[in-house]
Amino acid sequence: MKIYFWSLIILALPILTFAQTLDFNPNTLNEIAEAEAKGYTASLLSPEVAPSEDYDVKYHRLELSIDPNRRYIKGKVTTYFQTLEANFSIIHFDLNDPLRVDSVLYRGKKLSYTHSEMVLSINLPTALGNAVLDSLSIYWQGEPADNGFGSFEQSTHSGVPVIWTLSEPYGARDWWPCKQTLTDKIDSLDVLVTCPKIYKAASNGLLRAEIENGTNKTYHWKHRYPIANYLVAFAVTNYERYTEFANLKTGRMPVENYIYPESKTSAQAGTQKLIPVIELFDSLFIDYPFYKEKYGHAQFSWGGGMEHQTMTFVVNYGYELLAHELAHQWFGDHTTCGSWEDIWLNEGFATYLSGLAYEFLQPQTQNWYNFKSSRISSVLSRGDGSVFVTDTSSVSRIFSSRLSYNKGAMVLHMLRWKIGDDAFFQGVRNYLNAPEHAYGFAKTPQFQAHLEASSKQDLTEFFKDWYYGQGYPTYQVSVRQEGDMKVIIRLNQTTSHNSVSFFEMPVPMVLSGAGGKTYALRLENTFNGQEFTVYPGFKITQAQFDPNLWLVARTTGLTVGTTEVKKGGFALYPNPTTALTSLVLEERAGNIRRVVVNSVNGALMNAPVQVLNQQEASVDLSALPVGMYFVRVETEKGVWVQNVVKN
Repeated sequence: MKIYFWSLIILALPILTFAQTLDFNPNTLNEIAEAEAKGYTASLLSPEVAPSEDYDVKYHRLELSIDPNRRYIKGKVTTYFQTLEANFSIIHFDLNDPLRVDSVLYRGKKLSYTHSEMVLSINLPTALGNAVLDSLSIYWQGEPADNGFGSFEQSTHSGVPVIWTLSEPYGARDWWPCKQTLTDKIDSLDVLVTCPKIYKAASNGLLRAEIENGTNKTYHWKHRYPIANYLVAFAVTNYERYTEFANLKTGRMPVENYIYPESKTSAQAGTQKLIPVIELFDSLFIDYPFYKEKYGHAQFSWGGGMEHQTMTFVVNYGYELLAHELAHQWFGDHTTCGSWEDIWLNEGFATYLSGLAYEFLQPQTQNWYNFKSSRISSVLSRGDGSVFVTDTSSVSRIFSSRLSYNKGAMVLHMLRWKIGDDAFFQGVRNYLNAPEHAYGFAKTPQFQAHLEASSKQDLTEFFKDWYYGQGYPTYQVSVRQEGDMKVIIRLNQTTSHNSVSFFEMPVPMVLSGAGGKTYALRLENTFNGQEFTVYPGFKITQAQFDPNLWLVARTTGLTVGTTEVKKGGFALYPNPTTALTSLVLEERAGNIRRVVVNSVNGALMNAPVQVLNQQEASVDLSALPVGMYFVRVETEKGVWVQNVVKN
C-alpha cells in the first residue's frame, strides 16, 4: 500500500484573528449575558406572587411624577381589565412593600384594600360576572426598594442625575402596581411622565405630547401593541434627542435616540451603523413588529442593554450590543419565550441575529467567521451542558453565555445548515407570524413544529441531541483516494457527554487539488464509522473539515492519502453466484483486514461478510439485486478488487 500524506488545514477549531476587524469583540456577548444575569438575580428570588390569573389586563394609563435628583416615585395607574371567571369580587396586583398606596378609585368612589407581602388586594363593592370589562385607578408613592439590581435606579452621568427602570422579569412591582406575569400581555399602554423641564423622559411607543406646566414638563408616550409588563419602562435625564430613519418594507420609520450629551459622537456613529441592520432583519424575517410607531434607544448607566419594547436601553453604542438588543424586538418582545426553560428562544436568537448582521452586511470582513469561531470555542470549552434549562432556579444557568446564548445561537445555525436557508427562514417567519405566537408567547416544541412543517423533515432526533442533550461530537476523519478517481471518506465520532450516543448531522467537507480545483461535499452522517465514496474527478492534495463553521464539533485527526488499488489477489467461488461466494486470499496479498462489497458506481452495499480467518471469508449477496459488483479486500499490503456477478 502506497500512502502519501500532505500538510492539512483542519478548521473545526480555528485560531481567531482580529487584526482586520474593527467591530467584532469576542467579549461583548459575555458582557451582555453577565449584565442580564445580574439584573435578574434579585427578582428571580421572588417571582410573581399575586393571584391574578382570574383577569386579563386590557389597558394601563401610567401617570408618573419623577425628579431624577430624588430617588422617589409618585403615580397613578388606571387599569382596564376583563374578568375571566364569575363572582369576581377581589382584584390583585403585584406591588413591593416599600411603596405606599394612597387610595383606590372605582367609578368615582374609594375602595378598601390590603397591601402586604408584595400583594395589593382590592375589594370591589359588588361581585362581577365573567367576561366583564371594568376599570379602576390606583394612587401610590414612595421610595422603591434599593435592591442593587436595577429595577428602579438613580445614578449620575457627568454629574447629572438620571433615573431609569429595568423590570425583567419580576421587577415591575418595585415601582408600579401591575399584574406581574409571563402569561398575560397588556393590550395597550399610555405612559405620562412629569419631570422638571430641564430633563426629557423616554418610554415605549410614540411621543404624542410635551406639555409644559410651570417648571415641569409632561411627556406623553402612547403604545398600541401588546406588551409584557416587564418591557414597560421609562428613563429621565438631560437627554439630547436626534432622529434617524429606516426604510422598511412597510415604509419609512423613525428611530429615536435619547443620549447622554457627552456620548453624542459615539452614539451617532453607532446608531447610524444600526439602520442597515434594522432593514436587514425587517427583510429576513417579518416586518418590524412595531413599525406603526418607532424603534429607539435611551442611554442608561447599567452594564449591557435591555430590549424595552420600541425603546431599548443601552449603556453604549457598540455594534453587536445594538444588534443583539434590536433582534429582541422580534425574538423576546413580539414573540416571548413561554418559560425560562426556553430562554434560548429569546437569547439564542438575539445572539444569532447579531451574527447575521456580520454575515449579510460585512461580507468583506472576517467578522462573521470570527463570530462563529468565538461562539463554537465557547461551547467547546466544556463537555457538558444543554440548551434546555433544567434548573430554572439558577440564574447563572438561565443566563449562561455558553449555553443559552452561544450554544443556542449555534443550534440555530446548525438547523439552518440541516434544513437549508429557504426552509429555515420560512419556518422562522411562520413561527413569528403564527396567531398563537404573534405578540404572545411560545415554547421550543412549537418552534420545532414550524421548522418541521417548512422543511418537511422530522427534527425529533436533532432536538433530542442538540437541544435536550448535552455536549458535542468529536470527529476523526480519514480521506483516501484510490487511483486518480474514487475517494473514500470515513467518519468516526465520539461524544463529550453520555446523554448523546451519536450526533446525526450532515458533515461539510471540501476536497482540493492542483490548479485550484475544489469539490464540496455534504456527507449525511447517520452512524459511526460510516464511509462515503465520491468521485471528484481530480487527484486530491488537501481536505478541509467544515471550512465554513457550520458545526459545533472538534476534530482529533484528519488524514489524507492515496491507495494503490490492485486487481486479483484473491479468488471467489462460485462466481457468478445466487447468494454466497467464498473468498480465498493469495499469500502474496497479505492478511484480511476488511472486506466490503461496492456497486459499479462505488456505493457501499448491504452484503454481510463473515471473516473466517486471515485468508478466508464468506460474502453473502443474497439481498442484492441481480447485477455486477466489486468485492474489495483491504490488507496490510494494499487494496485488492475483483468483480463478482449476482444471478
